[in-house]
Amino acid sequence: MPVAEAGALAFNLGAFISTLFLLEFGADKFIAHTSILARRINISEVVVGLLTAGAEWEELAVVVGALSQGRSSLALGNVVGSSISNILGAFSLGLLWYSGDEVAEFDRSARIYSLLLLVLTTAVAPVIYYSTKITWLVGGGVLIAAFVLYFLLVAVAIGRGVLTAPEDSDSDSDSDGDDGEGNGEGDGDEANSVSSRTALLRGNDTPRRRRRHGLGYHGLYLSFGFLAISLAGYVLSQAATNITEELGMSDVLFSVVILAIATTLPEKLIALKSGSQRHAGILVANCAGSNIFLLSLCCGIIMVGTGGTLDSGTVTATELIALWLSTVAFTVTVWFGARYARWIGGAMLASYVVFIVLEFTFIHSV
Repeated sequence: MPVAEAGALAFNLGAFISTLFLLEFGADKFIAHTSILARRINISEVVVGLLTAGAEWEELAVVVGALSQGRSSLALGNVVGSSISNILGAFSLGLLWYSGDEVAEFDRSARIYSLLLLVLTTAVAPVIYYSTKITWLVGGGVLIAAFVLYFLLVAVAIGRGVLTAPEDSDSDSDSDGDDGEGNGEGDGDEANSVSSRTALLRGNDTPRRRRRHGLGYHGLYLSFGFLAISLAGYVLSQAATNITEELGMSDVLFSVVILAIATTLPEKLIALKSGSQRHAGILVANCAGSNIFLLSLCCGIIMVGTGGTLDSGTVTATELIALWLSTVAFTVTVWFGARYARWIGGAMLASYVVFIVLEFTFIHSV
């Protein structure tokens, strides 16, 4: 490789890696301060929790950025690859690292979320494969509407006590915050409603209390977070495009494997923490919430935005089968496999390694 091309590749790799940190920073700030503002103006915390469930707004930024660059294949590959990675790469790690000799306990909410994900995946996979203009325009609209309906139905179910709010929500909506507000101790500060993602990564489930800030302060940080997400999504898609061109790699291969692993690193860290701290609910919601977001809203936007015409190929039937089978394994584990969680986690992780190897050697040989 000529020196000039090597330099360009190194620059794009550096931009890609460094922008991941900007993406995570922006998502954390945007969601945490959105939660604070919602509490201050008396919007239901359940609604905020559902809005941020799955914490895949950064994935949405990558999808929109890729579409704006005319790289629809990159966007779709990232959605499918991230969905697979969330189960075989993240959920599996949580099962393996489940602390102590206790059997993982998945409650009713976890079972409902997992079953809902299986139904969604079963419905979406054929629509992705048969990418005609009519099926994608109609299917995309239905998926976006389904996400809105999912949001509303779960909000009602939580309000009636049927479900518990997704524990991986990026707003910390437990009762302590409400008490803090009533006592004037400031549940509205960033630390006290910081995302469960941040709290888990710090290994601290009890947020520290700090002084209260005004609405303008949180509005400013919310704006900064949104700008950071938007910028990061654009840079990531552009850097990914340049890297695939420099390496002669297909958009689908790069997005299904490399981009998907990179953008789901936070989910993997959450899974490790939730497993080691025996938070089975967080472990399930982290996976189910993320994939529901990806396969409904993100996938719907791609379908409507492209109308069934991708720029450079689409995901293969093998990848969609891998997505469906991994979702079946996830659902069966939550419903029936808690006693064998570690064995299942090991099998899932091994399957993910095999999947990656097959991507490079068989499915999209380079």
